[in-house]
Amino acid sequence: MVLGIIVNTVQNRKAAIRAFKDRKVARGTFAVRCAATSHVWVGSAPDLDAWRNSIWFTLRNGTHLNKELQRQWNEQGEPAFTYEILETLGDDVSPLALNDLLKEKRLAWKEKLGALLV
Repeated sequence: MVLGIIVNTVQNRKAAIRAFKDRKVARGTFAVRCAATSHVWVGSAPDLDAWRNSIWFTLRNGTHLNKELQRQWNEQGEPAFTYEILETLGDDVSPLALNDLLKEKRLAWKEKLGALLV
């Protein structure tokens, strides 16, 4: 009985790992907006969900590299900020071209929105 549970647990774990590795990640450009000040910061990432978590983590801990963004976060508080996905890239983008395309999209959105870079 115990052996069956262990085998089942190992199989479930392997299936979960496989599903995680096979998931489609959204990659593209995003904006961080402060409703209180109307400031906008734009960035791009190969994994938009992970990048959002990273930004919020560093802001909550007071260690974000963008000092102006961190200052406004400290002054206005987390509820004043939103994370918005502006554009996602298709799966057909070559891994070799990804970084250049993300940079191009980030700069285009920066100009379009009159934003700062994250």
